[in-house]
Amino acid sequence: MKVFGNVLLLIISFALNGQHVLVLGVAQDGGFPHIGCQNECLKAHRNSNTARYITSLALVDSENKKWWLFEATPDMDRQLQYFRNLNDGEYPYLPEGIFLTHAHIGHYTGLMFLGKEALGAQNMKVYALPKMIEFLKTNGPWDQLVALENIETMTMKADTPVEISESISIEAFTVPHRDEYSETAGFRIRGKNKGYIFIPDINKWHKWDRKILEIVKDPTLNHAFIDATFYDAGELPNRPINEVPHPFVTETMRIFDEESMLTRGKIKFIHLNHTNPLLFDKQKRNEVIKKGYGVAEQGKAYD
Repeated sequence: MKVFGNVLLLIISFALNGQHVLVLGVAQDGGFPHIGCQNECLKAHRNSNTARYITSLALVDSENKKWWLFEATPDMDRQLQYFRNLNDGEYPYLPEGIFLTHAHIGHYTGLMFLGKEALGAQNMKVYALPKMIEFLKTNGPWDQLVALENIETMTMKADTPVEISESISIEAFTVPHRDEYSETAGFRIRGKNKGYIFIPDINKWHKWDRKILEIVKDPTLNHAFIDATFYDAGELPNRPINEVPHPFVTETMRIFDEESMLTRGKIKFIHLNHTNPLLFDKQKRNEVIKKGYGVAEQGKAYD
C-alpha cells in the first residue's frame, strides 16, 4: 500500500469499546513533498513511501461502525480512500461529520471535494466555531457548498460539549494563532477512561492561557498530538522566525524533560514542516524517541 504524505486544541476521550484515533496525515499545510522543495523532498517525489499527507485524524467507533474526520485537508480525497483501505472497507466511505480547526489552507480547503464539481455530497455535517462557520457561509466557493446543501454547517459554542454519540462528546474552545479569517478552534472530546489532545497549530505555549504541561499530565489523557511544525529556529534561514511563531520541538521538550517517562510518552509530535528533520532524519527522530517522546505515525491507530 502506498503511503502519502494552526491553532487548534483537540482533546479526545473514548470508552473502552473499540474507539480509537487513526492518523491520516502528519505533514504541515503544504504536505510532504512540499511545493518548491528541492532537498529532502526530492526523495519523497521519487518514492511515495516516504511522502506524507497533510495532518488529519479520524475518530473511529468500531463498535457502531462510525467515524468522524478532523480537518478537511487538500489531501482529503486521497485520505478518504486511505481510511477505507486501512479498514478494509468496513466503514462508510464518508464520515459522520467533519470538524475544522481554522481557515488556513491545510485545514479546510478539502471541503471543495464535496461540491458539485466532484463528489456532490449531501448535507455533510461540518462543525466549527462561529467565525469559521461565517467564513464558509459568506465566501466563495464555500458558500455554494452551503447553498446547494453539500454541507450542513454546525456552529459550535466555545466551552460547550456537543454529544456525537452515547459515549463521545466534543467541546470546542479557542487557542492563539494567526486568525486572519477565523478564530482557531480547539476540541475537547470526552468518552470513558481515555483521552487524547490534538493541537496541530498553536502560537508559542506561553501565549496560551492554559498550561500544556497540566493538560498532558491529566491522568485521563493517553496521547497528545501536538504542534511540531519546526524542530528548532534554524529551519527557516531566509524568513523571520517570528512570522511563524509555532512552539519548536526543542522548546516543548524543555517543558517536559523533567517529567516522568509516562508523561513524556503521551506526546506525539505532528504537523511537521517539510524542513523538520523528524520527517526524514532517522537519527534525529530516534534521539527524540529515546528521550521518551513519540512522533505521530501516519496510518497508525492510537487507542
